[in-house]
Amino acid sequence: MIEVKNIDKPDEHRDFPNGRLEVCNLSGLTFGVATFEPGWRWSESVKPIAGTDSCEVYHNGFVVSGRLRIRMNDGAEAELGPGDVFVCQPGHDAWVVGGERCVVYDFSGGAAEYAKPQG
Repeated sequence: MIEVKNIDKPDEHRDFPNGRLEVCNLSGLTFGVATFEPGWRWSESVKPIAGTDSCEVYHNGFVVSGRLRIRMNDGAEAELGPGDVFVCQPGHDAWVVGGERCVVYDFSGGAAEYAKPQG
């Protein structure tokens, strides 16, 4: 079996303050493209939608452009930039660093629930 979708025609599109998410659902893979504008911060833009104190989504990601800083609940931090591949456990905040839009590809399946209203 071969299954192909194009991110220019996503299955879902979710907007949130200073950002958006496009989602393609395939057998065995939920692929997301997150676009975060300068000024985006999870705790300000997505927390009210998620209804949790920190992001509880697991991420396997690839940074296409821009810079993103992630702070885990335990205080560990990392700054990511173009070309970085990362794994991030649930329990974190994140924000755009600098004045450039940040684009992240997420292969974890976390896009299925990311920025989706709860309840």
